[in-house]
Amino acid sequence: MKFAVLVFPGSNCDIDCYKAVEDSLGEPVDYVWHTATDLSAYDCILVPGGFSYGDYLRCGAISRFAPVMAEVAKAAEQGKFVLGICNGFQILTEVGLLPGALRRNMSMKFRCHDTVLKVVNNETPFTIDYAKDEEIIIPIAHGEGNYYCDEATLAELKANNQIVFTYSDNPNGSVADIAGVSNVQGNVVGMMPHPERAANSLLGSEDGKRMFTSILKTWRDRHDAASIR
Repeated sequence: MKFAVLVFPGSNCDIDCYKAVEDSLGEPVDYVWHTATDLSAYDCILVPGGFSYGDYLRCGAISRFAPVMAEVAKAAEQGKFVLGICNGFQILTEVGLLPGALRRNMSMKFRCHDTVLKVVNNETPFTIDYAKDEEIIIPIAHGEGNYYCDEATLAELKANNQIVFTYSDNPNGSVADIAGVSNVQGNVVGMMPHPERAANSLLGSEDGKRMFTSILKTWRDRHDAASIR
């Protein structure tokens, strides 16, 4: 399995994502610059956190126009795995791959600390190694992590089981305590907390590591099933 870690001007969690894949899985992983126009070699695309293009205008508002995002959309349509973390989540909502939007934290302050998340949906390619309703410790670091959607969209998210994670103690004012959501198909997930910063006990928690092992496990299961056919 091969991973791509996108890099925008202002990305600052690309190295963290790269190391999480390298150390947790030992699978091939490449940095891919925002001007890339071909992601066909990759099975999973990680859109990391940071301040892409300085977060001018609005978080992710400029990144959505980067050439690589057209390829991310194509990969998502093909059923490949796409994970957006923090600023990456913001970018995925801006480009329309995920519903909703991220607004300023209700406190109007940057929040940087561990949070307790509940695994609401453990049936996505990113969460199969977790138990449903399991509580895990994953850090946050954001000023605009307040997830918002209208009532109709929220009803759809609940009906389609698209709410992947919720906060046990909401740090930013997100509607329905939402910390992460998926697309309807489940192959695209965005979340504000940083699993790549919780992939080793030296970082204070290994709870994020299972997101990466889930991806690899799902990919292998699908390829084994395809080879049998």
